[in-house]
Formats: sequence, structure tokens, C-alpha cells
Amino acid sequence: MGDFLANNYLWIKSLHVISVIAWMAGLFYMPRLFVYHVEGLKKQGVVAGSEMDLLFQHQERLLLKAIINPASVATWVFGLCLVFTPGLVDWSQAWPWVKAASVLAMTWFHHWLGWRRKEFLAGSNTRTGRQYRLMNEVPTVLMILIVISVIVKY
Repeated sequence: MGDFLANNYLWIKSLHVISVIAWMAGLFYMPRLFVYHVEGLKKQGVVAGSEMDLLFQHQERLLLKAIINPASVATWVFGLCLVFTPGLVDWSQAWPWVKAASVLAMTWFHHWLGWRRKEFLAGSNTRTGRQYRLMNEVPTVLMILIVISVIVKY
């Protein structure tokens, strides 16, 4: 298995980077959709279950099911392939631990978005557009930690 991973390192790394870009795009956009969802309904004076609410729910479902979920699975699969490639990761350094913790936090954020989407479906969202704007910074901070730890390898 180690030979396969080592021989296909550049392909695996490429697929990992492509998956990460897709995953991050979704993680950046979903909180934005939530902002528009909350503020659009409030601005229009529209209630849950309205045509506008259902349109936002549809967009959020597609983003989660068609982009974010598959991209996260691919990111994890190709990332673990890289972790198990012989000689690639030196676990005695800090950077792989920082990256691992940040990826786990990113995965938690992904699930947090899914939980928030279920609240919209149930008509029980209590968060404001401002709160979703603040949460939109979480993937940015985690991305910065991940990129610096992998590139600089501190």
C-alpha cells in the first residue's frame, strides 16, 4: 500500500487540494446563505414555510448534499492517503498536530452548518444574520492555520 501511495503522491495531493477547494467554497457560502435566509425573511416580513423560505431551504440542501458533503469525504479520503504515505508526515513536529486539530474543527463546523440547516427546516432558527456573519469567520481562521502549518511546517 505504501508503494501505491508513494507512486501516486502527486495525483493524490492534487485530488486532495481540489477537494479542499470545493469543501471550503461550500463552507464559506453556507453561512452566507443563512444570513440571506434570515435577513430576507425578516426584511420581507415573510414567515417560515413561505415560497422564499422554501427556496432558501432548497439552495441550502443542494449546497450541503451536492457540494459540501461529497467534498468533505473526498478531502478526508485523500488527506488520509497523504498521512499514510511513507515519509511524508513527521509527527514529532507541531505542524501535523495543528493541521489535524484544525481539520477536526473544520469538520465540526461542517456538522454545525448541517444542524443549523435542520433548524431552518423545522422553522426553529433563533440565530440572527449577525451571528451567522460571525460564524462565517470560523472556516477562514481554520484555513489560515491549516495553510500556514502545512506550508511553513512550524
